Amino acid sequence: VQLQASGGGLVQPGGSLRLSCAASGSIFSINVMGWYRQAPGKQRELVAVISSGGNTNYQESVKGRFTISRDNARNTVYLQMNSLKPEDTAVYYCNAAIYRHGSSGWSDYWGQGTLVTVSS
Repeated sequence: VQLQASGGGLVQPGGSLRLSCAASGSIFSINVMGWYRQAPGKQRELVAVISSGGNTNYQESVKGRFTISRDNARNTVYLQMNSLKPEDTAVYYCNAAIYRHGSSGWSDYWGQGTLVTVSS
């Protein structure tokens, strides 16, 4: 099982980006999917999560600007980021709780990270 993230890049303040993360491999089921970020010199922090049923939770600083969604048929989670600020600059990581075929329980998987830089 692997998670492949994409969509990062350089954007001006006030701009938008859409991140995608697709899970692939021998997947039986996916529970919670989410996005985390790590800015230089800081610890990794939660940005947003979404349950298999579509319930969402956001970090306070991104509420109203970011939207997390998922396509269960495609095993993909998205993060639409609007009104970006320089303080949103970070490496963004996707995360998913996955039950693999033939396994005995849920495991946590991480994508490789995609860099988002907000700068003029």
